[in-house]
Amino acid sequence: MTSASQPAPARPTSRDVARAAGVSQATVSLVLGDKWRGRVSEATAERVRSATQDLGYRPNLAARSLRLGRTRTALLVVPALTNEFFARVYTGAAAVAAEHGFGVVLYPSPDGTGPARDPFASARAALDGVIASSMAADALGALHGADLPLVMLDSDPADTGVAARVNLDIADGMRQVTDHLLALGHRRFIHLASAIDSWTFAVRARAVHDAVQGVPGAVVRTVPAALDVRAGREAAEQALAAAGPRPTAIICDDDILAAGACKAARRLGLRVPDDISVTGFDDLALATAVEPELTTVRLPAEQVGERGMTALLAVLDGRPAEPGSLPVHLVVRGSSAPPPPRS
Repeated sequence: MTSASQPAPARPTSRDVARAAGVSQATVSLVLGDKWRGRVSEATAERVRSATQDLGYRPNLAARSLRLGRTRTALLVVPALTNEFFARVYTGAAAVAAEHGFGVVLYPSPDGTGPARDPFASARAALDGVIASSMAADALGALHGADLPLVMLDSDPADTGVAARVNLDIADGMRQVTDHLLALGHRRFIHLASAIDSWTFAVRARAVHDAVQGVPGAVVRTVPAALDVRAGREAAEQALAAAGPRPTAIICDDDILAAGACKAARRLGLRVPDDISVTGFDDLALATAVEPELTTVRLPAEQVGERGMTALLAVLDGRPAEPGSLPVHLVVRGSSAPPPPRS
């Protein structure tokens, strides 16, 4: 008799897991649904997990979804797929989701930070919740109107109708950059600002101006640019070629703009950091691809995604999400140095 005619082994059930672990099926459901804390002991939960692994048991998520009235799917809305930051946010969110039997659909808003359309015939029927990164809550009306819980990442705390929020301490990051340059002796700054109208970039602009306020001789001029290398280069070239004393440092809203500023400096015959310092923000892979490597602010993008998905799971479970902003850190590299003598 060939192996093809052998009957397939029976798929293990939750009853098999319960029998192997010496517990009830209800306890198995609690443990596998991650709702066991305060109801069963850690030792019991570990026995259930071990039995599940030994038997190769996999819950029937489709049947479970029908019972719970859930799709076990979250939508992550981002302004663009071209920015590495959002890819890392997705990685973090998807990792936490997978641990809880959820999936994450990544959706770049067709209009960037503008209004995001519902990508489904009915978001309510297709999703359990929405996570949105670096957008305004009012841009998500089509999705939020489906009465889905909305978790906002890197967004305005004043936005209403939000189930939970995960923010980075963006203002502190820009203060760290500016204080670093001030300590090196810089007093004339260009703030190469993203032209995108969003909360996170507005915070960066305010933080730069607040940091130099009251410092004798310190001046900062904000120059907007589209968020790409070419636009950053062109804006920086114009600012550096303007009449009057030349700035000694360029504080950029993003590593992409900083790469453009470095190109502008080279085209004008200036050396980074000997003649002018350049700083970025985000600590993308680009920050160490340019030469000299960028002094920048590291944002824990994956942790943002992890916290966002954890917050959505908490909301769905009727629990409060973890409060507080995530810290960011200045990374000093070769693109910043004291200003040139007699500057």
